[in-house]
Amino acid sequence: MAVRLRLMRMGKKKQPTYRVVAADARSPRDGRFIEIVGTYAPRSEPSEISIDSARAVHWLRQGAQPSDRVKKLLELSGAWADFTSGKTPEVIAAAKAKADEAAKLAAEGASA
Repeated sequence: MAVRLRLMRMGKKKQPTYRVVAADARSPRDGRFIEIVGTYAPRSEPSEISIDSARAVHWLRQGAQPSDRVKKLLELSGAWADFTSGKTPEVIAAAKAKADEAAKLAAEGASA
């Protein structure tokens, strides 16, 4: 099954809001989807973008292809940078904790 991250139109007539969803590429635009990854409200000022970065990165690592607009939204939200860095959020947090601990030990060693 070819999975795609794309926009699903919601809202009233002339007042669209969108869900960012993971869906089978063959399903209709507003049809069946696998998971809701985020939302996008283009008519609010400024536009509201809410994306679950962990789930978006998960689907991208599984091979999901983002549509052009979703790729831009992922770049704005920072999820695309997380994906292209090649590291998982857990690895990034562990590296930061290790660096903080090393700095703390260095500070204690310098004061002693």
